[in-house]
Amino acid sequence: MPLAADAPDARGTPVWDVGPAPDLPRLEGDVEVDVCVVGLGGSGLACVGELVRLGARVAGVEAGRVGGGAAGRNGGFLLAGLALFYHDAVARYGRPAARALYELTLGELDRIEAETPTLVSRTGSLRIAESDEELADCAAQLDAMRADALPAERYEGPEGRGLLVHGDGTYQPLARCRALATSAVADGAMLFERSAVRRIASTGVHTERGVVRAANIVVAVDGCLERLLPELASRVRTARLQMLATEPTTEIQLTRPVYARWGYDYWQQRPDGAIALGGARDVAGESEWTTNATPTSLVQDALERRLRDGLGVHAPISHRWAASVGYTPNFLPVMDEVRPGLWAVGGYSGTGNVIGALLGRGMARWLRAGDDSLVRPFIQAAKSS
Repeated sequence: MPLAADAPDARGTPVWDVGPAPDLPRLEGDVEVDVCVVGLGGSGLACVGELVRLGARVAGVEAGRVGGGAAGRNGGFLLAGLALFYHDAVARYGRPAARALYELTLGELDRIEAETPTLVSRTGSLRIAESDEELADCAAQLDAMRADALPAERYEGPEGRGLLVHGDGTYQPLARCRALATSAVADGAMLFERSAVRRIASTGVHTERGVVRAANIVVAVDGCLERLLPELASRVRTARLQMLATEPTTEIQLTRPVYARWGYDYWQQRPDGAIALGGARDVAGESEWTTNATPTSLVQDALERRLRDGLGVHAPISHRWAASVGYTPNFLPVMDEVRPGLWAVGGYSGTGNVIGALLGRGMARWLRAGDDSLVRPFIQAAKSS
């Protein structure tokens, strides 16, 4: 199973990798700032941007290129709420916590759209059932959402039957990361690419060629977080998520992104007509719990069957890729002071596009201004789970 266009990166080239990218320097020598952010994906860049707005001197380091991790290699979905379906979140965390978190993410969706409007489409999302049991679960989710006046309704249409969730949407994740990085640099942040972290110590963040010394360090990394911070190994576990994309096609017309089969499969149609489709992680079982982000034939074949037999799309496949993401046992993100002055944010359980941005900003406010309003609901939910 070849990678797209014989890509030199074994993870494959995501369909999002188009257009200009900022060319940021490597870290060379020593830098001293107020806060160092490790990881320049969606959550790290949100943290950097908020810190700069609050007047902090900030440096950010990234092992590869900006958005090179899961932030620029995901499905491009913007979904309100947590990784659990809303009624499951209510059962696990309690109604007040679940509702507060959902409303926070709806607000974050509005902010993401306002910040990068040309990259976002708010058409709503579909949860499509593929069994009677799943359809009944969609009904339970709708009942819970209606009880809290959250925007959803029953759906029956060309994609099937299930649930339409208003307010959700899609975006171009890698283009957004690049736009945020460019803006942060213009505002005074020091951002460094191709500067993998070798060690985090009391003396600072050490890369191969330099050190960032800071009073506070935020590690905003999703996949492989437990490799960078081994003390989190019991709380977060890395999984491989795989995707493919087609050349533009008119074989089908999809107006909304779709989650199906209990969320294990998901797809959307981009403005140019290309289909981006991912999932099938369960097909491979335990082998997908890995830090190896190389696409595999087993999962890619399952995705291709969904594309050809399920969606009826026969357009050539142009891209195949994978990403590493972090999962937690309680489906809530990690957000802790791991060592004095060293904070970790990650483990979004497959739905980090909105929550990651929210918590990146929340961590910045907490550290810089003592404002815990964005992070407190997550802490309360964790206590009740």
